[in-house]
Amino acid sequence: MTEILAPVGGKEQLIAAVRSGADAVYLGAKNFNARRNASNFEDFELPEIVSYCHERGVKVHVVLNTLVMDSEIPALIGEIKNVASAGVDAVIIQDLAVAKLVRKICPELEMHASTQMTIHDLSGAFEAELLGFKRAVLSRELSLDEIKYIADRTDIELEAFVHGALCMCMSGCCYLSSVLGGRSGNRGLCAQPCRLDFRFGEKDHALSLKDMSHIEHIRELAEAGVCSFKIEGRMKRPEYVAAAVTACRAALGGKIPDMDSLRSVFSRQGFTDGYLTGKRTSDMFGFRSHDDVTAADKVLKNLANLYKDEADHIPLDMSLFISETKPAVLSVSDGENCVSVRGAVCEKALRAPTDENLARRYLSKTGGTPFYLSNLDFSAEGEPIIAAGEINEMRRKTLAMLSEMRAKVYPHNIFDYKLPKFEKHIAAKTAIRIRAEKFEQVLFENEAEAIILPMAEIEKHPETIEKFGEKLFAEIPALVFPSDEEKVRYRLIGLQEKGLRHAYCENICSLRLAKDCLLTVHGGHGLNIINSIALEEYENLGVADATISFELSAPKIRDLGGKIRRGILGYGYLPLMRMRACPLKKPSGCKNCPGKGKIKDRMGKEFTYLCFEKKFGTLLNSVPLYVADKDFSGIDFMTLYFTTESPENCRKIYDMFIKKAPADFEKTNGLYFRELL
Repeated sequence: MTEILAPVGGKEQLIAAVRSGADAVYLGAKNFNARRNASNFEDFELPEIVSYCHERGVKVHVVLNTLVMDSEIPALIGEIKNVASAGVDAVIIQDLAVAKLVRKICPELEMHASTQMTIHDLSGAFEAELLGFKRAVLSRELSLDEIKYIADRTDIELEAFVHGALCMCMSGCCYLSSVLGGRSGNRGLCAQPCRLDFRFGEKDHALSLKDMSHIEHIRELAEAGVCSFKIEGRMKRPEYVAAAVTACRAALGGKIPDMDSLRSVFSRQGFTDGYLTGKRTSDMFGFRSHDDVTAADKVLKNLANLYKDEADHIPLDMSLFISETKPAVLSVSDGENCVSVRGAVCEKALRAPTDENLARRYLSKTGGTPFYLSNLDFSAEGEPIIAAGEINEMRRKTLAMLSEMRAKVYPHNIFDYKLPKFEKHIAAKTAIRIRAEKFEQVLFENEAEAIILPMAEIEKHPETIEKFGEKLFAEIPALVFPSDEEKVRYRLIGLQEKGLRHAYCENICSLRLAKDCLLTVHGGHGLNIINSIALEEYENLGVADATISFELSAPKIRDLGGKIRRGILGYGYLPLMRMRACPLKKPSGCKNCPGKGKIKDRMGKEFTYLCFEKKFGTLLNSVPLYVADKDFSGIDFMTLYFTTESPENCRKIYDMFIKKAPADFEKTNGLYFRELL
């Protein structure tokens, strides 16, 4: 069964989505959703929304897909209970703490793994399934073949975006808005700085992609194994929602969708299907121009007509019995519910008795309701005639009864859950770890607790396994797409057979890969851990220690409870974005590209872009983080995250860090001493 899933940011969007033919909607309450700037809905409105949608056969998914801090957990518990009480069909989740609380408080509530979890390969889908998720919302960056590869090998339901905005960064991997402006995308407050005019050479808007549209490929996606087709846009106007749903409905039915109206109501210099088709060229880039803005004026009125009236959603089977001697009976069924009413005893017809065609004409008048007559079973005893008003009244009564039954809200079962009291974490001392991009940058291995090197560097320098021994952690690439997944697995096994014992992982996908290869897992900052429950959940998944997200402030990091060892990034050009579409790519492709470049913002600040084997790229912050001279008591380790530094500079920074010396270069304290919104 396939599902068109529409975005709802307010009541007008809800009506537009439902009346245009959406099978399901996704929306947020006031907190804990990735579009906190949308109108969203109060908790007391949710039962009304569920009632409205269920009456019309539409499912309701509530978004709880932000990272939560320890101080917000009590409010989150209240939100989960309210959502469960409203009888919603599913919740969409990023934070493992939210997933655990849902399992404890309302285990029957269906969980969907948000695209913010960066599930982009088979290992990630497996891990999500083991965590209790029924569905995974795949990363937008996958090709059709990659989606099919995952679908063919897993039982978890797959949801894919088919239309809407494309972030430059893989969802869940972006820290640009938080580091530059204190507004975290992982917390639902992205300020979209990537849409500004970042430049690479003569190329403008180098971090802005056109909107995606895979609507014309929707039947291919269905054949590949996708069950839910998701439209992005909870911040968009209702006409956009109606246009997108209508286009999806047409394409799914084998008709030609109205892409011109959809492009006019909102686009960024048109649409792209580059990810789905695997054609990740410079044509994917675009921004919102003046012409794009004014184009909407021409189509808004026509698009508003798409949801002006109640739509026919629910097919009905009706049975009408009439007789000269017995009361008329009308029975109506929607396939699950059945209602019946009795009418008057009919009179004998003097001329033409009521026949099936006449009965069908009156019973088909279901306008203003979500129902339509699909099948009619008509029977008559003798030659009776029944008044049109009598049939109309019976029809109104049965439809009202059926509406009431369908609109009834059925709360989920809710269980009491007492929050555990986490012990205050005490670290005997703070060790230093070294993460280096290149083997040559490691000049102080005897003085560090751990040496983290990319897998490829260890393969180039296999002597590191014996040289560093238990200190050596192999960094699994931050993104491993399906075509490379088995290769990476075999490479890890090869390193493990040579003596490697540890792996450094940035997401649940690589975490599963490392565990499958019997390696000890060390969690990176990309796990986005900002609360004690998530820290414990990763410990339960076999993570030996974890790096806390650099989006969390120092006081909150110190307050995290639990026993698992934890650390922070103490130095480094922070990886602000991971991206699959390359801003450095020329129309001619990757030929003669050094795999490295400088992207400038409007103020002239330079951000280094590093390409990883033409698989994905990383955008580094313009200035390095440096907190050697700050108080981080209670932290088990600090990692010096070296990327573009020379070996000599790495040694210098290490020595300064050990001495807790103030920086003699331009640096940032990051978000450790700011309160993230």
